[in-house]
Amino acid sequence: MANVNLVTGASYIYREGQQRYLPIKFSVRDRDLGSAIKEAQRKVAEQVPLPPGSRLEWVGEFGNLQDAIARLQVVVPITLALIALLLWINFGSVPDTLLAMSVIPMALLGGVFALFATGVPFSVSAAIGFIALFGISVMDGIIILSQFNQLVQSGMERTAAVLRTGELQLRPVLMTCVIAGVGLLPAALSSGIGSQVQKPLAIVVVGGMALAPFVILVTLPVLILLFSRRSPRTAASDEAAPGPVPAE
Repeated sequence: MANVNLVTGASYIYREGQQRYLPIKFSVRDRDLGSAIKEAQRKVAEQVPLPPGSRLEWVGEFGNLQDAIARLQVVVPITLALIALLLWINFGSVPDTLLAMSVIPMALLGGVFALFATGVPFSVSAAIGFIALFGISVMDGIIILSQFNQLVQSGMERTAAVLRTGELQLRPVLMTCVIAGVGLLPAALSSGIGSQVQKPLAIVVVGGMALAPFVILVTLPVLILLFSRRSPRTAASDEAAPGPVPAE
């Protein structure tokens, strides 16, 4: 009547969308989620033959990661475009806008080096840290450019204005970077439960703020001197233009 055998199988079969599915779960330790999933997908494709009518779906945290990356691909360009728009409204000059935005890749180098030095993989949290670096570095760039433009408009020679700008804005730039870096330093050094969420963001910001003062105070003034079109304003004549000579 029947063949009764003891075999290994699913203890419970789930249903979703009028279809049966069997969840297989695993956790990732000591490596980034993206590379672990890619390796798992490659090995499953090579070594696991699927029965007819079956298919695989990789969901869970990996699915959330893919969704977050897709959103960041839209958010980051929009963020840069809004920053550029606000800078153009503030300065009213395309060269000044590009000079202010030139500090963004310079500040990002510190975050990249910090992730590499600590061995922390790139993640959504780290990406948010890079977005935070956008705003902080651009704010310092505005400080430098505004001071330079003010000195040049007052009649100071360009090279002297660049040097004077570095002297006047050294403390504000250092204070901005130090406050941002020190504020997130405890999170960057944390290792407790939940630190994997906030630690990449903190490491990126701390690393970026460690390098940003040198880049902003050294590299940006050189770029300003090379590419800024601001020139000292000539002294206006105090003498009024001569009027018509009355006839005798």
